[in-house]
Amino acid sequence: MSHHVVVVGAGPGGLTAAVLLAKAGVRVTVLERLPQLGGRTSTFRQEGFTFDHGPTFFHYPQVLEKILRSAGYDLWRELDLIRLDPHYRLVFGSGGEISATSNLRRMQSEVARLNAGDAQHVSDFLLDNRRKLDCFRPFLESPFHNWRDAARLNVLGLLPTLKPWRSLDSELSRYFRDPRVRLAFSFQSKYLGMSPYECPSLFTILSFLEYEYGIYHPRGGCGSITGMLGRVARQLGAEIRLNEPVTEILFENRKAVGVRTTAGTYKADAIVLNADFARAMTRLVPDRLRRRWNDRGLARSSMSCSAFMMYLGLRGRYDSLTHHTIYISKNYARNMREIGRSHTLSDDPSYYVQNACVTDASLAPAGKSTLYVLVPVTHQNSRVDWQRERPRYRELVLDKLAEIGAPDIRSRIEYERIVTPSDWDVDFELYKGAVFGLSHTWSQMLHLRPRNRFNEVDSMYLVGSSTHPGSGLPVIFESARISSRLVLEDLGLPVVWNDQAPQAALAGAAL
Repeated sequence: MSHHVVVVGAGPGGLTAAVLLAKAGVRVTVLERLPQLGGRTSTFRQEGFTFDHGPTFFHYPQVLEKILRSAGYDLWRELDLIRLDPHYRLVFGSGGEISATSNLRRMQSEVARLNAGDAQHVSDFLLDNRRKLDCFRPFLESPFHNWRDAARLNVLGLLPTLKPWRSLDSELSRYFRDPRVRLAFSFQSKYLGMSPYECPSLFTILSFLEYEYGIYHPRGGCGSITGMLGRVARQLGAEIRLNEPVTEILFENRKAVGVRTTAGTYKADAIVLNADFARAMTRLVPDRLRRRWNDRGLARSSMSCSAFMMYLGLRGRYDSLTHHTIYISKNYARNMREIGRSHTLSDDPSYYVQNACVTDASLAPAGKSTLYVLVPVTHQNSRVDWQRERPRYRELVLDKLAEIGAPDIRSRIEYERIVTPSDWDVDFELYKGAVFGLSHTWSQMLHLRPRNRFNEVDSMYLVGSSTHPGSGLPVIFESARISSRLVLEDLGLPVVWNDQAPQAALAGAAL
């Protein structure tokens, strides 16, 4: 093991890179500032209750399955994955609801409850998006070093399919007249921290992946995924050091040559950066070394939304609530403007609730349960003072939970933790508290997004939600595959794992 790679951050991207690089025979050191693996994709336990910090949806496991198989492991043996049906219950503030499912006939029946005419177009939507995924697959599987890569893959030839001039909602209007039905196939843009009225139409593939391949719950929560990746990385020889924050990346001219931590200095042939991109740039890489992604450029960049979180440990259970429930504001377009444009708090916010104990009783003591509540809100902005708004928003959210079947929630709470955008900013080191990193506008995609082989300095590689291909667990795993291959190529080492990407394309997941 003559080559040494330091991975900064033990999130899903950093751990996946550690697995792949260790499998290739590289000496890998993973440095994590927190006391546990996973970053946002981790669990915490309090008073017998177990919660995921961030992501709670796991879909398209084929990506991670292939990565683990190339490292000599079987995903289905390493994790207990439970397929959910229905995927989730959608409750519309404007009236009506849908129990979303991968079963085409049942999904058509659900849509017909809202609009009989729209039901017949569900199969058209699925067929067209299979084609779209096939067309866009090379872009999701390949690094983008410059505009020539986009030209090589013939972006212009795909314009009639990708329709970049259309928003997600506008594209869905080709299939569905009822705005509630369109939201059932477009609210997934919040996985990217974006509004369906502004998100590029490409991302119809997000809902397609759910309806085509289903949604899973890893027993123990999504933190069990990163726990498993850490275990595999160690078995392959990687060293993982927790509670050791990186305080500086060391440079010789424009080349990254190591890192300094609170415990010492590590020399490296390459650095894989899995920390929040914008925060890491402003803290770890001198502004003079950055051109586009300097401090001024980052301040002008489009950032995703944040999240107001409530983690509740309860007496008793709400067995009538599905595993996932999503409430969609009566005026969803206004709610999205409040988040992304006016940067104000809504009095009728959309929100998501995970009632995981109906599927996985191990997450709470006997006779008790957990609720995970996520409200998309603006990222850090001077118009919202979270120290003042926190108690008010807590009461508003608890009142809103009555709308989905939890009217007595206050009397059941035994444990409670609230996380606001300011907490995401400080405790999880997320720039502006933006939980999905850089947003996915066309000006921040492909070669215009931070590149896997970071072009601003030498010997630095990026993985995670703010780099290509984007956010969501399957895509973050894919970013690690792309970046790990580039590391090996630049070190002159062979790729010993199968480098072919999965046969279906990739897209984002929750938080």
